[in-house]
Amino acid sequence: MTRCLGSVTVRRHATTILETVARPESPAAAPILVADDDAKIVQLVRTYLERAGFSVIGASDGREALAAVRERRPRLVVLDLMLPALDGLAVMRMVREDSAVPILILSARGSTADRVLGIGEGADDYLPKPFSPTELVVRVKAILRRSEAASVQKGTLVFRDLVVDLDRQEVRRDGTIIALTGAEFKLLAALVRAEGRILSREALLDALYGEAEADVLDRTVDVYIRRLRDKLGDDPDRPRYIATVRGAGYRTPPDDT
Repeated sequence: MTRCLGSVTVRRHATTILETVARPESPAAAPILVADDDAKIVQLVRTYLERAGFSVIGASDGREALAAVRERRPRLVVLDLMLPALDGLAVMRMVREDSAVPILILSARGSTADRVLGIGEGADDYLPKPFSPTELVVRVKAILRRSEAASVQKGTLVFRDLVVDLDRQEVRRDGTIIALTGAEFKLLAALVRAEGRILSREALLDALYGEAEADVLDRTVDVYIRRLRDKLGDDPDRPRYIATVRGAGYRTPPDDT
């Protein structure tokens, strides 16, 4: 049986599912920030995340959310787009200036255009309202798994004048850091690792989200690649770092290009 609470869909059996899949988190772990101007949604998300073992802090407007990111250093942000004082996209852009904290957008603006924009601006995932709180918990865990797995990778990759530091999740060129989002870093690392092999959009989506990730937009990879090229100063017509292979995917170009 399903009932509705505001813009949120709540299933009676969700608690049982949640308790089954929950895995306690370390009490010393950084909190998850939930930023939404609807106090009922903040409380609902808090309840489900805390049952899953996470600590949670809330914010009711954009300025409060931005301050919480900078002061509390959350391990993940659940972010509504339509926040007062400072909207969610503005918050995300400002956060992305100096932080790769994972961001899950939770918004009533669920059109394809809105979702592509959100992902393109630096979100790691996008869940439209109304939503299942159980699905939100599963997505949060999936994002954290990917983020934390990437953070323990060791070593450095070098491609032309780029140094891809897997330990720090940084990309440097001539000693200068190129500011990338977590998703952009994963895509670039996957392409460099492939050493010129063509990676399909599906393979790159797997690098971003893992296999069997549901409801991922086909255009997501193209959005990330375009933004990555912009940050690297790469010309798609004469690519130095990322070449498009029509109908197949993307690759790093050979050394003689």
